Amino acid sequence: MLDLRKLPLEAQLTALLDGEVSPEQRHELEQRLASDENARRLHEKLRHGADFGRRRLDDVLKEPVPLALVRSIKSTQPPKTPIAQRAMRPQVKLAPSGPQALAAALILFVVGCGIGYFAGTTPDADEIATTTATAPANTNDWLSDVTAYQRLLIRQPRHLVEVPASQAEEISSWLTTAIGVPFRVPDLSAESWTFQGARVILGDNRPVGQLVYSNSDGDIISICFRKDAQPPETDDFKETIKDEIGLVTWHNAGTSYVLAGPSAEAALGQLAMRIATAI
Repeated sequence: MLDLRKLPLEAQLTALLDGEVSPEQRHELEQRLASDENARRLHEKLRHGADFGRRRLDDVLKEPVPLALVRSIKSTQPPKTPIAQRAMRPQVKLAPSGPQALAAALILFVVGCGIGYFAGTTPDADEIATTTATAPANTNDWLSDVTAYQRLLIRQPRHLVEVPASQAEEISSWLTTAIGVPFRVPDLSAESWTFQGARVILGDNRPVGQLVYSNSDGDIISICFRKDAQPPETDDFKETIKDEIGLVTWHNAGTSYVLAGPSAEAALGQLAMRIATAI
């Protein structure tokens, strides 16, 4: 084990955060943090920098897969004949030496400080909100809100609804009162979609009913509806794609509808027509 006492304090604290210290070294560093204000302040900065870097990496990993790639994967046919397995090369295990571990710790420290600096100089959410508050809002566009809620559902599949499908009577009375639109919950089991329940969301600052369905592949669709502020020019079905989200919109009897689902789902338009006759 490398003697941390010969290293700068920053490298020692970085090793502590990375779990690269012995129990004795951890005890010594924790004692110093308890008695040294400057060491505690530096440790807190390093910890925030590491946390910020991890959050940025998580955000990158959550970015949606490009639509073209999704459709290419779904349309690819499996090979008719098995592909011969290539000979496996022997794996070489690399174990860093003491100097290499020290160099890696110092590099991580420099990167963490850089990330912390940029985080400190980047405008926070309140500043951005203040800057954009004066921008004119598009009061006729509620599809952006529906798209945002659909992305939220995709990223938290364990918390899809406010009222589960088992409470059908409550869903009917609740949404009819909240939205002001009578409706029926479409049965899409023949199309392999299972009703999960309902939510109330906001679209253009107005209440919107949302019926949520999922299938065995883990895909999620939602039927959103609200009373019309003003009748649209046409009742025809219109399909729109916003990145990984496909939207099919239509209008009927003073109500606007949107079916939101995976843009790679080729039958989304046909499913919307089926829903329109059942809801």
